Amino acid sequence: MENRPLDFLNFCKDKKVVVINKNKLEIKGILVSFDIHINLVLKDAELYDRDKTIKKKDIFLRGDDIVLVYQDKK
Repeated sequence: MENRPLDFLNFCKDKKVVVINKNKLEIKGILVSFDIHINLVLKDAELYDRDKTIKKKDIFLRGDDIVLVYQDKK
């Protein structure tokens, strides 16, 4: 794997990732696709907001709202 952001996202494709947005919302799901703006599409997504979990089938995340992406090893 190279050390470029898009290479990392390509490595994570079809794997479970955790995304943190600017509002500190944690979103977990399987990375389906992404583009050069780091816009992400996740499937089987779960949003964690304080003490509640919201489940969504598919979700689109805008790249300029994303702070952190990492692979979920669980």
